[in-house]
Amino acid sequence: MTGANGARGEVLAMLAGAERRLCLTLGALAEIETGLGVTGIAALGERMRVLSAGDLVIVLAALLRGGGEEGLADDLDRAAVDPRAAAEAVARAFAAAA
Repeated sequence: MTGANGARGEVLAMLAGAERRLCLTLGALAEIETGLGVTGIAALGERMRVLSAGDLVIVLAALLRGGGEEGLADDLDRAAVDPRAAAEAVARAFAAAA
């Protein structure tokens, strides 16, 4: 895989044994809002402070789809993804989008 496009807000993370691209696109943001049941950036920021494991799957899947990683995004419930690596990847993706 080629490097991440930092200008686009992409980050790379080792997930499920391979380097994966994550990106907080507008579509990913909408998917996260819907999946977490919130509306607006302020509500999303507040909700992101108390993510459950299920919430982390929702957010990670949306960011993976934003990065073009639909295969892993669709199979997260069966993939061997380290929770700490997932949380770090999510944090890095949001920081890259700022």
